[in-house]
Amino acid sequence: MAQGEQVHISTYPPVWPTRPSNDGGNYDLEQAIRIRAGSHAFEAKVFNIFASACVDGTLRRAIEDARSRLEILERSPRGVSMVLGPTGSPVGDTLSADEGIAYANIDLAESVEPKQFHDVIDYYNRSDIFRLEVNRSPNQPIHFLAEPSPNLPPASGETDPDEPAASQTAVD
Repeated sequence: MAQGEQVHISTYPPVWPTRPSNDGGNYDLEQAIRIRAGSHAFEAKVFNIFASACVDGTLRRAIEDARSRLEILERSPRGVSMVLGPTGSPVGDTLSADEGIAYANIDLAESVEPKQFHDVIDYYNRSDIFRLEVNRSPNQPIHFLAEPSPNLPPASGETDPDEPAASQTAVD
């Protein structure tokens, strides 16, 4: 966003089986994609073009020997391909179950007005009092210790052997 992005492009898988299809309650891939892509389009005030792969005939033929796998794919929630505008609303065609080309007309000028009332990277930020610093030096995000650090409090549910046991008092 801070680098002047006007059009964002993302891709998603064709299906996302999270549990056996006859159990119900599978992850709603299309809704998840719409939320994620819509959020980025809205926050950045950009057009978001997103494409999901398709479970096509080639894939079906490749796994037709394993009928149970094909049934899982057939019954799993599908991805979606479409274009969202700077307000997060769809513009143009939407594809989900079938392979094809989604068409949309975009006008980059449509992102100007929304940025005037909600520009998360520009004019109303207070660079006179806030500063962002990025440490580009390599870091090791995980450190494994043989013993817990003496400066850390005990984990939830553990007692500190150096602390006296807490006493309980009754209140009338």
